[in-house]
Amino acid sequence: MDLVLATGIQALTGIATLLLISLGLAIVFGMMRVINLAHGEFLMLGAYSAILAVEAGINLWVAMLVVAPLCVGLLGAVVERLVIRRLYGRMVDTMLATWGLSLALIGAVTMIFGNTVSGFSAPLGSVQIGAYSTSGYGLFLIGATVALLAAVWAVLRFTPAGLIARGTMQNAGMAAALGVPTERVYALSFAAGAAVSGLAGALMAPFSGVVPTMGTAYIAKSFITVITGGAAMLAGTATASGLLGSVNTLGTFATTPVLGEVLMLGVAIVLLRLLPQGITGRFFRRAL
Repeated sequence: MDLVLATGIQALTGIATLLLISLGLAIVFGMMRVINLAHGEFLMLGAYSAILAVEAGINLWVAMLVVAPLCVGLLGAVVERLVIRRLYGRMVDTMLATWGLSLALIGAVTMIFGNTVSGFSAPLGSVQIGAYSTSGYGLFLIGATVALLAAVWAVLRFTPAGLIARGTMQNAGMAAALGVPTERVYALSFAAGAAVSGLAGALMAPFSGVVPTMGTAYIAKSFITVITGGAAMLAGTATASGLLGSVNTLGTFATTPVLGEVLMLGVAIVLLRLLPQGITGRFFRRAL
């Protein structure tokens, strides 16, 4: 029984991790149909923002939960204003521009911090489960991911700003005709997605360690999750994270981490072959 519970917690941690690193990308892609290949670097910058804040004497939790998303969100607003705004509706151009941005960010951070591993140890210690122990921070990560998903859903579902954002996402031309400043909505949406990515990077830092190239380890998983989820931004990402995260964790537990990753990719390929519109293209069509 203890083994089952410990394995279940590990599976939930894997699901939460996948959902956390994918949510910022899901917001940008779901709201704006922009493929942001610099998403992994936004995660990386969130982690470095938290490290610098801690080194400056700021409380660890404030650094991770406030400073990191604020810094990356501001950067996202600048990127949207200077780069993305000129490329709406030009998907290939957007991909090339954000790919170039990702290379520039990696190079700049490498010059500043060097190609060495930074980071800070995970707080909260360990929690004993019978004969096994699990990370207390892993349990916090599960709770934080659920709270973040619920907060994003509540904002989009119940606030006037969320209603305007969803209306712009569904029909930008009609929203503009009704007087909605669509450019401002896009700017805020991109900044919000960047802020969520920065928060995710900071929260992942105690687990993964921080290097300038850490984003490359997350970007493929994020895209696979968002595409497998389908059109429903939150429901699709959450459903795909639950499925793929469980497959990855259980595959890793039964075999090796490499085979767990391969198994997750294989399941995603099969799903997209059977459901070309993603999971929510067939199920949860009315979900957000």
